[in-house]
Amino acid sequence: MNPKDELAKIRAGIDALDQKAVKLLNARLKLAQRIGELKRGARTRIYVAEREADVLRRVQAGNKGPIKDAALAAIYREIMSAALALEKPLVIAYLGPEATNTHQAALKKFGASVDYRPMQALADVFAAVEKGEADYGVVPIENSTEGSVRDSLDLFVETPLKIVAEVQLSIDHALISRSPLAKIKKVYSKDQALAQCRRWLQRHLPHAQLVDIDSTALGVQHAAKEKGAAAVAPPLAAERYGVPIQASHIQDQKNNTSRFGILGREPSGPAGKGHDKTSLLVSLRHEPGSLLRALQPFDQRKLNLTRIESRPSRLRPWDYIFFLDVVGHYEDPAMQAALKALHRQCPLVKWLGSYPVAKR
Repeated sequence: MNPKDELAKIRAGIDALDQKAVKLLNARLKLAQRIGELKRGARTRIYVAEREADVLRRVQAGNKGPIKDAALAAIYREIMSAALALEKPLVIAYLGPEATNTHQAALKKFGASVDYRPMQALADVFAAVEKGEADYGVVPIENSTEGSVRDSLDLFVETPLKIVAEVQLSIDHALISRSPLAKIKKVYSKDQALAQCRRWLQRHLPHAQLVDIDSTALGVQHAAKEKGAAAVAPPLAAERYGVPIQASHIQDQKNNTSRFGILGREPSGPAGKGHDKTSLLVSLRHEPGSLLRALQPFDQRKLNLTRIESRPSRLRPWDYIFFLDVVGHYEDPAMQAALKALHRQCPLVKWLGSYPVAKR
């Protein structure tokens, strides 16, 4: 068979498989639509993070290649996004404007088929979900280079919302401006983004003024209008707002990753042994050994703490609260026993949520 005929035969085979794939996808979505009807009748959660995590684990476990697991997960993300849209139109609030890292994290988690609502401040994201104006919210929690996002942690103190899922996003920063490097006098961005590019900015723009604003994309909007101004932001923001990229990949660490929390009004159920993470907020008594005693219930039950961080309580000077991440679900017997012991040691123990552990 000559190459031309062989190519035509292969393409015909692909076309036939495409038709089968479309039929199978529509059959799957019809089942999802029926699930949505049952959920609405029972008034249960439309987005079920633990079910989503289970589906991704199973399809990846059965993957024999050549498609990579990350690509397969991205395809299924859009399939599940389309299914959610059929079950119930979802509204997702995030720190805007469009093309921020938080926007990209929201797209990675919920896909293209839901309704996204950009918010001007993190507090607005929390408020939109609390008031029912949005079904879920997406907020940054921590970065692998610069640590926790303080504003988000502080908002968890008072909110009744739960973290129902998490998403990890590789962060790529660019210097975006209409002016060449030599003429840039001011750089706008979010404090975390500026910090993640600190060494690059000191080396290439040592005399530029660094201006902290509410979001990376807002910085690009300033750079679009202001002569001699630039922004540190994702490359997507340059495309979205029509401003050229003057330098790419300017983050100081190549493996720069941020973790985002998905806020909801109802908690997530268990995803399975070893697949869940629980976030807690605790306060301690001002006594010697109080921190050690607060950690012992987890150690005694071999529960792995993956993060512990203190923040000022804002109630009185030098008073602190602690944020903990623990492997396991709130409903696990070992976790319940640890929390019961923790309540005896701490004036405040607040469950912030249990949710499936995210992969990059």
